[in-house]
Amino acid sequence: MTELFDRLAKEKVVAIIRGIPDEAGDKTAEALVEGGIVFLEVTMNTPGALSMITRFRKRYEGRLRIGAGTVLNDQMARDAVNAGAEYLISPNLDEAMVRYGQAAGLEVWPGTMTPTEIVRAHQLGVSAVKVFPMGSLGLSYLKEIRAPLAHVPMMVTGGVTLDNIQDFLKAGAFAVGIGGNLVSKQLIANGDFKQMEDVARQFVSRAKGVTTA
Repeated sequence: MTELFDRLAKEKVVAIIRGIPDEAGDKTAEALVEGGIVFLEVTMNTPGALSMITRFRKRYEGRLRIGAGTVLNDQMARDAVNAGAEYLISPNLDEAMVRYGQAAGLEVWPGTMTPTEIVRAHQLGVSAVKVFPMGSLGLSYLKEIRAPLAHVPMMVTGGVTLDNIQDFLKAGAFAVGIGGNLVSKQLIANGDFKQMEDVARQFVSRAKGVTTA
C-alpha cells in the first residue's frame, strides 16, 4: 500500500466538495482544514473544479491531500491529473480511467456497488474501492458484502452522518466520504464557515479511535 492509502486509513474521512460556487471554494477549504480534515475531494462536476484543485494543492501543500471526484472516464482523469489531483475517485468502475490514473502514479478509488464490481476493481490493482450509494444500500449491505470480501478495503460514500459514522467504521469501512452532511450548501449560502469548521471537527473526532472490523 502507498503512503497516501496509509494516511487515509488513519484519517478515515474524505470531505467532498460538490456543486458549490467557485468563489466559496477557498473559504470552504479553509473551514475544513481548520476543522481537522486532511483529505478533500473536489468533484469534477463542480464549476471551477480544476481551478480549485490547482489552488488548493498550492495553498495547502502539506496540510490537505487534494483529489478529484466524479472522474467518469480517462479524459476527465487526464484533466484532473494535469490540475494537480493526488488521487481519483469515481461513482462508477471505468477501467480505462483506472488504468490511466494508475499509469500516472495516482491512487484510484473507483465506485462499486455489486460483488462483481468490487472484485473486478480489486483485480485491476486498486488499493481500495468506494461502495456507493451507501445512503440507499445501508449499513446491513456493508456488513453482508464485507463477509466474503473483507480482503478488499472499502470506503463508503452516501448517507454518512455524525450519528452513523462510527457504525460504518465499526462494520468494516476503512474510510468514509462525506458530502452535503459536512460541506453544507446551506452553511455556505449563509456564510457560516465557522459552523462548518465545527461540524468537520466533530466528524474527525468521531472517526478517530474507531477500530475497523
